[in-house]
Amino acid sequence: MNNENIIEVAGLCKTYPGADRPAVDGINLAVGEGSFFGLLGPNGAGKTTFLSMLAGLLKPSSGKLLIAGLDIQGHLDVIKQRIGLVPQDIALYPTLTARENLAFFGSMLGLSGSRLDARIEECLDIADLNNFAGSRVEIFSGGLKRRLSLVIGLIHNPDILFLDEPTVGIDPQSRHFIYNSLRRMNADGMTIVYTSHYMEEVEQLCNDIAIIDHGRIIARGGVEELLSQHEYNIIRVRTADEIPAALQEKIMALPYIQESRLNKNGLTIKSNTPQQALLELVSILQQNNISIISLSAGMDNLEQVFLALTGTTLRE
Repeated sequence: MNNENIIEVAGLCKTYPGADRPAVDGINLAVGEGSFFGLLGPNGAGKTTFLSMLAGLLKPSSGKLLIAGLDIQGHLDVIKQRIGLVPQDIALYPTLTARENLAFFGSMLGLSGSRLDARIEECLDIADLNNFAGSRVEIFSGGLKRRLSLVIGLIHNPDILFLDEPTVGIDPQSRHFIYNSLRRMNADGMTIVYTSHYMEEVEQLCNDIAIIDHGRIIARGGVEELLSQHEYNIIRVRTADEIPAALQEKIMALPYIQESRLNKNGLTIKSNTPQQALLELVSILQQNNISIISLSAGMDNLEQVFLALTGTTLRE
């Protein structure tokens, strides 16, 4: 991975008309050239708005955004030749064939003649769609549509590829195919910015991750780095019996505990002194005849880090 930054963001904000708070609130971020960068966040956290600004689809309310050293405000036409976008909502023409869709979108991006023809064949190869090149998209499965959508984002051979939930609703084989295709492209030097609700995808694919919530970056690093940052201060307890709300208040009153979250049959607590907190917690549960099924400390995977930082409350 190149040490130079291909994406640089400073104080980036976006507030929609009539909104009471920014959707993106002063983000500072740099992404190195050749990175496989993962962007995670709950619904409404601001990740799609942020990605849309990076891809030039939305104009920032304020702040600075550079792509390959160029300010997006004054060089959008040049930047669009260097970036590709694979949106969450599949945007294909159903009555056109796979080849015709590629030809249309390629021409929209300035390709023509033999150059366009060559890229169409290359993209059909990349997506393994040669046998479906002459078939109308309306008969395609979800996996075939996702594969075609991926290579439409690649038709002009961009340096940076933005992907917004590219594997939603597809079969495991198509998901595996997309994973391997993205790994190959990244290994060949393409910078990839990837959003997903599937934590295991990001763990497998991304070497750099940011978690966004309420329009701000709240954590940043590789998987191991994010896990190590929360290695000792999170304790999870599973119980055979439901923990009464009144007992949670007693637990929260302990001096060693900063946060506590009650589940139906368990408890997650955050503490800067987890050893003392664990001793007190076990004692209180035993005194109240609450049977403990399991105890664990630290983080085992990215999903646990994500929930610890953003909470378990459902988002609209």
